[in-house]
Amino acid sequence: MSEGEEEEGRQVQEVVAHVYDVASSGSSEGGGGGTGTAILHVNRFFKDAIGLGGIFHTAIQVYGDEEWSFGYCENGTGVFSCPPCKNPMYTYRESIVLGKTTCSIFTVNQILRELSWKWPGGSYELLSRNCNHFCNTFCEKLDVPKLPAWVNRFANAGDAALEVAENTAEKLKQAKKDIAGACKAATTYLTGASSSSPSNADDSGGSTNSSLFEGTWLRSIIGISMKPSRSLMCSDSSDSSDDEKSEDERESDCQQPSGDQIEEKKDATQEQAGK
Repeated sequence: MSEGEEEEGRQVQEVVAHVYDVASSGSSEGGGGGTGTAILHVNRFFKDAIGLGGIFHTAIQVYGDEEWSFGYCENGTGVFSCPPCKNPMYTYRESIVLGKTTCSIFTVNQILRELSWKWPGGSYELLSRNCNHFCNTFCEKLDVPKLPAWVNRFANAGDAALEVAENTAEKLKQAKKDIAGACKAATTYLTGASSSSPSNADDSGGSTNSSLFEGTWLRSIIGISMKPSRSLMCSDSSDSSDDEKSEDERESDCQQPSGDQIEEKKDATQEQAGK
C-alpha cells in the first residue's frame, strides 16, 4: 500500500494556520491610520526585515471551510470561527501548513466543543492567554507542530518580562519584611524587651519601643563618650586624698611645739612653783 493510500485510509487531514497582522483590513490599503498602520510598520520591520516576530492574530483551519480562533468577550465562549483568511478585524498576512492530523472530523468536533468550554471569552489575556496560545493548544490536540516561534514571540517576551517584574517586586517585598524583622529582633535583644513585654505585642508597640530605644541608645553613647574613664577618676581621687593628707600633716606640724618652747614652758612652771 502506498503512502497516499495509507494516509487516505487513516483520514489524514491537513492543518493550516492563517496569520493576520493585528490591524484592520483597511489599514494595509493606506486608507486607515493610527494604531493599525503603526502595527503594520512594526510587523514589517521586526518580522520581514529582521525576522524576530511581531504582533499577530492566528486561526487554525482543519476539515471544512472554517478557521477557528479565540478572542475576548464578556459572556460565553471565546472560541469562534469565520471563513478562512477572511477575518474582518485584521489584515491577512500568510498561511502556514503545520502538518497533517489523523483525527477524524468527529474527533475534531469533540476537541472544539471541549476547547469552547475551557476557553471562555472572559479569560482572554493579551500576554498569557491570547489567540496564539489557543491555536497552540488546538495543535497539540490535533498532534501537529505548534505555531512558529516568531508568531507569538512578542507576547512571550512581554509575559516573561511581566513575570520577572512581579517576581522582583515580591522579592523586594520579602526582603523588606526580613530587614524589618531583623531590626525588630535586634531591638528586642538590645533593650531586653523579650523578658519584659508579652510575646504577642502588636507592631505599633514594637515601633514605639524601637523609637524609644534609639533615643536612649544615642544618649547613652553620647554620655559614655563624655564620661571620664574609671582609672582617671581613681587617679584623681587618690591625688585629692593625698593633697588633703599633706595639708593636715602641715597643719599638725605647725601646731606641734618645738624643743625650745618646751624648755621655756618648764622654766616658767618651776618659777611659779618656787614663788
